[in-house]
Amino acid sequence: MKHPEKSLSKDEALKKAKRIDQLRTYLPVVGLVVIFVLFIFLTNGKMIAPKNLILLLNQVYVVMIAAMGVFFIMTMGGLDFSQGSILGIASIVICLLSPYSIPLAIAGGIFAGACIGAINAYFHVRRKIASFIVTICTMFLFRGFIKYFASDSPVRASMNVYDFDHIEFKLTCTILIVLVGFLAFRFTPFGTYLKAIGAGERGAMFAGIRTDRMKFFIYTLAGALTGFAAFINIVKNGSATANVGNQLETQILIALVLGGMPISGGAKVRFGNIIVGSLLYYVLYSGLTMIGLTTQELQLVEGVIFLIFVAVFADRKALKVIK
Repeated sequence: MKHPEKSLSKDEALKKAKRIDQLRTYLPVVGLVVIFVLFIFLTNGKMIAPKNLILLLNQVYVVMIAAMGVFFIMTMGGLDFSQGSILGIASIVICLLSPYSIPLAIAGGIFAGACIGAINAYFHVRRKIASFIVTICTMFLFRGFIKYFASDSPVRASMNVYDFDHIEFKLTCTILIVLVGFLAFRFTPFGTYLKAIGAGERGAMFAGIRTDRMKFFIYTLAGALTGFAAFINIVKNGSATANVGNQLETQILIALVLGGMPISGGAKVRFGNIIVGSLLYYVLYSGLTMIGLTTQELQLVEGVIFLIFVAVFADRKALKVIK
């Protein structure tokens, strides 16, 4: 015989879980709008000045493109801390190849990023080393190469790269890449496979998904995307310094979490986490900078907000050791 009280409690629990999921879905979007409007008033309208909006977009392009690869990795339940070093190595390759041909430089940057992503994939997938350990090691390894090549003086690109330094090119590239990623993630088995691996790799294997092949491909793809983001970075800066790409991995992680990305990945991830998170991170960063916060104060505020969002979006039932 069924007990009405137990049935009622189950219904209430389901309704509560649904409300929490809705909160996790809409909170980042609401947060983006509220923070943007707030900083418009706090900066006396400077936030929406055309010059500052263009500067904001210039900062978003690189992170949004690179964040898409990390988003795919985190959907599978992994992490990647090597993105800054990938951007640095790819930037140096692009600078060295740019005097010969810009298309060759772009291809070289993408290839360099894909190679480092494949190295991460090999040690994680084939050697069964946890993703965060592998990518931390490659982060330091390739950061050393960057310091070696660019410590004495910046590696300068050909002046031809400045021909691409206009908003139409950078915005079009970003929109196309994000659109292709969205269509693949939302309307093909690709996204379903990634979510299945994040929800439970063993179950995904039993369902017929070739998890090792998928993971190897995703880490390589993430490197290739960051390799292209390096070209956008060089277009903006014109050279690669010893600090190129420094802290990119931290910026990406904070941006994704601010966008509502669950740390454990799985079925609750949304592609919008990339777009909303990247915009929210740089609106917050630019706004805090405009109102005169020092670097230390800015990092303190960002850290507090990051902790709050992690607490809100962490799925404690699914949370486990990162793969």
